[in-house]
Amino acid sequence: MKRKYELTSARPRVNAGLQAGSYVTVADNSGAKEVMIVNVPLVKTRLRRVPYGGVGDLVVASVKKGNPQMRRQIVYAVIVRQRRPFRRPDGTWVSFEDNAVVLINPDGTPRGSEVRGPIAREAAERWPKVAKLATIIV
Repeated sequence: MKRKYELTSARPRVNAGLQAGSYVTVADNSGAKEVMIVNVPLVKTRLRRVPYGGVGDLVVASVKKGNPQMRRQIVYAVIVRQRRPFRRPDGTWVSFEDNAVVLINPDGTPRGSEVRGPIAREAAERWPKVAKLATIIV
């Protein structure tokens, strides 16, 4: 079965910092300001456990704040920043000041034309089209 969204590489182990129901800011200029994570489609977990995701994960979100055309839409997004610290293979711990996502189309291209603020290297490696728009990769 072919999915609408394709991932570029295997997911590195990142501590999950966000779960279904989390409100996060949008780091691009697509028109949305704040979204609520509804689901994390590729996570496999125990029955009835709330799905969770970390940096670089694809999520399904509902737009809560933004311009009238974007509000109340269900969109795909990629987590690019999370407050919860996560460990990299070289031993360093990384955390950001806020939780943020970038909205994408079902084919993986970003909806906006610019990304505000830094994005994690894990998200940039997994989503190269999002990384092209980023100004800072941490």
